Amino acid sequence: MAGRATDDGFRVDMHVKLLDDEVVRRAKARGLDALVYAPHFERLPDIEARAREYSDDELLVIPARELFTGDWRSRRHVLAIGLTDPVPDFLTLDGTMAELRRQNAAVVVPHPEFLTVSLDLDQIREYRDQIDAVEVYNPKHLDRDNRRAREIAREVDLPAFASSYAHLPKTVGEVWTTFEEPIESPADLVTMLQAGAPRRIFHRDGLSHALRCKAEFAHLLWENTYKKFDRIYLQGTEPTHPGHIAYRDEFDDVRLY
Repeated sequence: MAGRATDDGFRVDMHVKLLDDEVVRRAKARGLDALVYAPHFERLPDIEARAREYSDDELLVIPARELFTGDWRSRRHVLAIGLTDPVPDFLTLDGTMAELRRQNAAVVVPHPEFLTVSLDLDQIREYRDQIDAVEVYNPKHLDRDNRRAREIAREVDLPAFASSYAHLPKTVGEVWTTFEEPIESPADLVTMLQAGAPRRIFHRDGLSHALRCKAEFAHLLWENTYKKFDRIYLQGTEPTHPGHIAYRDEFDDVRLY
């Protein structure tokens, strides 16, 4: 990890999945200034309300959505920040990107080419003009995945970011992105991402970091079982299912379930 003395700036954990008192305490103890909160299968208004509840003068919580595009077996994740309207999961990738363009959201690529849940190099190239950053370090990655992510960012010549991608509280603050200028609102982060604002990537190291990375990877194996997905999602009652009554028929032409 780079020394704290060289880490002047505004520190953002660019992607966490959970938010409660423990997470906030840990974020503050780790010296973070902001979290990007993007839980799975929760609608935007609920995410925004929870982000407001946990934001204060010490820590800004920025609402976001990690959107699942494609069907379950060919899903591709896209992280959208600055949404103005709810967007469901499991639309076509093109349909999702068109909606994000309409809303002028910041679009970043989490864990590129990781397992079967990520945008690959060809897809990133296809949507490059709409993508604002590519993740180059993620605790769920193996070393080779982080190396490949850095290669992809260089090949498409897009800015980098990193996050804890924390699904477990103790991972919060293990990784962060430091911006040179302060961020006072979600709109500020959107502006910085879309402008390619200068930033640096930091992560902790040592045995404790390695163990937390392994714990996150183990959690991933459970989370991505089809049995779990079928039980909680395919019945159509989840709040981000494209057939949910909240979306009416707005996305019927691009939905896959």
